[in-house]
Amino acid sequence: MSLLTTRALAKSFGENRAVNSVDFVVKQGEVLSLIGSNGAGKTTLVNLISGLYRPDSGSIVFEERDVSRQSSYERIKSGIARSFQLVNLFDQLSCLDNVALSIFSREGKTLKLATLASRDRAVWEEAQGVLRQFGLDGKAAITAGAISHGERKLLDVAVAYALRPKLLFLDEPTSGVSTREKAPIMDIVFRYSERIVVMHQGSILADGTPDEIRRNDEVTTTLIGTHVTGEPAFENGNHAGR
Repeated sequence: MSLLTTRALAKSFGENRAVNSVDFVVKQGEVLSLIGSNGAGKTTLVNLISGLYRPDSGSIVFEERDVSRQSSYERIKSGIARSFQLVNLFDQLSCLDNVALSIFSREGKTLKLATLASRDRAVWEEAQGVLRQFGLDGKAAITAGAISHGERKLLDVAVAYALRPKLLFLDEPTSGVSTREKAPIMDIVFRYSERIVVMHQGSILADGTPDEIRRNDEVTTTLIGTHVTGEPAFENGNHAGR
C-alpha cells in the first residue's frame, strides 16, 4: 500500500526545470534512498513534498488525501517530517531543549513553553529518551552550537523524529560529516535501503532494488564520474527503533 504518491509533480526556477513531471511513490513500511548527482532535483522534490515549495503543477497524495496545497505546518500535523541538509537547530538552546521544543510543538504546547518547561515532566522524559535512542544523552545539557558537526546532524534527525511522523525524509544526512562520524548516523538512519530511486535532471531515471540499480547500465553510464548523493525516507514506526 502506498503511503505517499506524487503525480506529474513539477517545479521550475526560471529556465531551470528542477523537478520535471515526477511520479514518485513511498510505500508503507519501507526504507528507500533517493540518489543522484548534485543538482538532480532530489532536495527540490523533498521540499515540494514537505511543503517548503508549492508545485507548479501535479499533485501530492498522502494517506489517500491530496496535500498539494497544505502548508508545511499542516503537513507536519498530517505526519510528514524532514531533516535538513543545512542543520536547522536552535544553537543557543541545549540539545535536550531542542528535542523538547519539537515535542511541545507536536503536542500544540509551543506557545506555553515558558510556563510548561519546568513542570511538564512527561515531555522532558520523552526528550531524554529520544536523545538516548540517538546516542546523544551525554550531550543533553550542552548547547546545540557547541557539539560536533556530526552530532548536530544526528540531533537534527532526532528533532524531526521527535515529531513522531509517519513519513520522515532525511536530506543529505551525511553531507560534510567526517568518515568517523558517518557510521552511527548511517546505522540509525539507513540500516539497508529496500529500494533506490535515481533522479537525473529533474526526472526519475530508475527505480528498483539495490541490486537492480547496480546492474542498470543506464544508471552507470549517466552517473559515472559524478558525485552521487542521496536522501533516505522511512516510516517512523517501523524503521527508527520505536
